[in-house]
Amino acid sequence: MTDLTALRDATDAEILLPGDAAYDEALPVYAGAGEPAVIVRPGAPEQVADALRLAREHGLTVSVRSGGHGAKTFPNPGGLVIDMAAFDSIEVNDDGTVRVGTAATWGEVADALAPHSLVITSGDTRDVGVGGLTLGGGMGWLVRSVGLTIDTVESIDIVVPDGRHLTASADSEPELFWALRGGGGNFGVATHFVFRASRLAAVVGGQIVLALDDLEGALRGWRDVMRAAPDELTTSFLALPAKEPGAQPRALLLVCYAGDDEAAGRAAIAPLLELPGVVSVDISRRPYGDLVQDVTAPPPVTMVGGHGLSDFGDDVIADYAAALRGFDGPTVASIRYLGGAFARVDPDATAFAVRDREVMLFRVAMLPPDAAPELVAAAEAPWEPMRARITATYGNFSETADPELLPLLYPPATLERLRAVKRRYDPDNLLARNHNIV
Repeated sequence: MTDLTALRDATDAEILLPGDAAYDEALPVYAGAGEPAVIVRPGAPEQVADALRLAREHGLTVSVRSGGHGAKTFPNPGGLVIDMAAFDSIEVNDDGTVRVGTAATWGEVADALAPHSLVITSGDTRDVGVGGLTLGGGMGWLVRSVGLTIDTVESIDIVVPDGRHLTASADSEPELFWALRGGGGNFGVATHFVFRASRLAAVVGGQIVLALDDLEGALRGWRDVMRAAPDELTTSFLALPAKEPGAQPRALLLVCYAGDDEAAGRAAIAPLLELPGVVSVDISRRPYGDLVQDVTAPPPVTMVGGHGLSDFGDDVIADYAAALRGFDGPTVASIRYLGGAFARVDPDATAFAVRDREVMLFRVAMLPPDAAPELVAAAEAPWEPMRARITATYGNFSETADPELLPLLYPPATLERLRAVKRRYDPDNLLARNHNIV
């Protein structure tokens, strides 16, 4: 490989190489630091095109960083990282649309939109980048009232591997626009998104603390309430490790009613207060941004378990509850109830085609990095019955780049359509450090 210092003569973009002070500062991401051969920091679409050209010319694998919240599966040792940090603008337009740079974080977006009484549905975490979450789908607090983040996208500015700067929308590059909404970073480097924001001065939300004496009963009751709930009500079940040894296990129902009428919100939430095991309630009218929280990255751990999309019948609930009881070590578990606007989107409208599942389930045991094989097996065993229940998965939560995951991400017709778009826009598979469409 040629001397990479020559890259500085080939582009106006900032080039960071090992040994540069700024290189070390740029390495850390949520999942840990990588060791790329070069970091390119473009400030304009033309410089993004330069980075892609240089990667091709020097035989470097490419990865793209927007908010830096990606999974540990996708570091790029010895490769070229395109750090999109300069693309972090947030512009509110008079027509209620919002143009957002790919590297802005969802906390920054919530803060910028609050004075306008606008929101864009996003993930739950402030420091997640706009680009990565959006391209994978975007499942957040308004999923039942407006759908996924991709369901609010009007257009996407993108640099494709041959260097062209395109705008993908329903009227321009429509097949690329379809693929970008759920197909991940397979087709180019997104620079900006235009979203259709929702007018929402406040939400009614907070948390309900549950004891776990009757976990199955609580989950069945929660499901039954949500099957009859208005679309404005989105809820998630969350169980975390006890903070102190010997403490009684607790779980949370996290609640968001997408409306600022506190009486209507409390009426929608009221049936949840009758669930078995309610210990305490903290519900109030509050800014939407209060629900987009700061989350500290966990220490290095081995995560064992899984996640996916499923129905939520009594048999699934029984197996899920057994998985939570089946391992005594630290475990994080969550269930997001879907339906509503999420489920009404035509499966062919975006590349996120799995719209008919009732919940997204998640459960991982958190083990030491050097956990013995027998401990890993003990943590894995309770989750095994759930694997047969999970019929699809969510790419933004998937930490494996295994091609065998693709059929769980995309139904067969969707996957074939994505492959056709990939052949058209990235025939050489320059962008492969992702859930690669191959």
